[in-house]
Amino acid sequence: MTQSDGELDSLVRKRIRALRVAQGWSLEELATRANVSQSTLSRIENGRRRLALDQLVTLARVLDTSLDQLVETASDDVIISPRIDAAHGLMRWPVKGDPGISVMRQRMTEPPPDNPSRMRAHPGREWLVVLSGTATLMLGHRRFRIETNQAAEFPTMLPHAIGAEGGPCEILGIFDRDARRGHQRDGDSDGSGGSGSGGKGVGSECGPGGPCP
Repeated sequence: MTQSDGELDSLVRKRIRALRVAQGWSLEELATRANVSQSTLSRIENGRRRLALDQLVTLARVLDTSLDQLVETASDDVIISPRIDAAHGLMRWPVKGDPGISVMRQRMTEPPPDNPSRMRAHPGREWLVVLSGTATLMLGHRRFRIETNQAAEFPTMLPHAIGAEGGPCEILGIFDRDARRGHQRDGDSDGSGGSGSGGKGVGSECGPGGPCP
């Protein structure tokens, strides 16, 4: 289903107001920043003035967004099914709004490696939350215990690996483009599909510290 011109027009006006409110700005403050009159901005938000391209470009810039995002139409393709690797207890979802980011859910059963040489380091950042159980994150020379519902975020230039502690655990991880590429290179270089954890369910595709597909 595509949106009519009238629906899109209304959506753009609502976005402008929502972005202004999110910034904590009054009509007067946004109008000053965008170099338009307060009455003009009020009519734009309330649908009493035609949306002009030059004004939309200026408003998008001032509101710290892009024109494309400001006029983006709604998509019916909202539900995303995961890619499943049943052998490693792994599910992965792409992020359509930013193809460089991947979201991964994985079940881990083994602890991280004792040997620092099996830890990985590469450009990027990773973020993860433990959904159940307890995980251990090895980060450089430090060891972190991550309990259920706790999260961790770290630069992947630090040697790192993650595994289960005291029984299976499930994690949800988010990888930026550089972190995912780094895991791909690790997986290609050693051919093991390992994460530096040395355990089944830890080093499978796209796992923290492990290669992505």
